[in-house]
This record gives sequence, C-alpha cells and structure tokens, in this order.
Amino acid sequence: VQLVESGGGSVQPGGSLSLSCAASGYTITRYCMAWFRQAPGKEREFVACIGSSGVANYGDSVKDRFTISRDNAKNTLYLQMTTLIPEDTAIYYCARGGFGNCGRSVYNYDLWGQGTQVTVSS
Repeated sequence: VQLVESGGGSVQPGGSLSLSCAASGYTITRYCMAWFRQAPGKEREFVACIGSSGVANYGDSVKDRFTISRDNAKNTLYLQMTTLIPEDTAIYYCARGGFGNCGRSVYNYDLWGQGTQVTVSS
C-alpha cells in the first residue's frame, strides 16, 4: 500500500505545475485524499482535500489558484497549481484520509507519499 507523487520541479513566479499521486495496493474511491506541503523550517501545511463525493476544500493561501481533482478509474489524485509564487516553494505530499469527508489536520491522514519538490523562483 503506497502513494507516489510526481510532477514537481522548478518554475518561475506566475507559472504553473501539475502534480500527480498514484495510489497502489488499495483503491481511493471511498477515501478522502489530500495534498499537504512543508517548507524548510516550517510545519506541514494543509493545501487541499477532496472527499469521496468530490467535494473539495482548500487552504486560504492557495484558494482560487490551485485545483485538486481525482480520477478513481486511474486511482490517481491530482493538484493543478497556477499563478505560483515563491511562498509556494515546498515539498508537496499526498495523503490518504478516512472514508467520506476530509479534515485539515495531519492527524486525519494515515498514509503518506514520499513527497515531490516544488520550487518557485526567478
């Protein structure tokens, strides 16, 4: 059972990136799935989550810039990031929560990927 993120990289301010998180060993259909991020010296921060019904919630700092989505047939979670700013620089992690709706605390999630680095710099 694991989550594997991909799609990170370096981008200039104002640019876009798309992240993917492929799940294996279980099916994501009934689970809440989320993205978190962690910058150096800071705590892990909630970015976005999406429940089994498709209802999404976003952290205040990324609202209207990031879009979370899921493809249950591909067993994959996505994060589309636009209008990136240097403050978005962090390691981005996907995580599995419980059934149904989602929470914003790391303690709501029991399975984590290894993370993918996103760097926003000119």
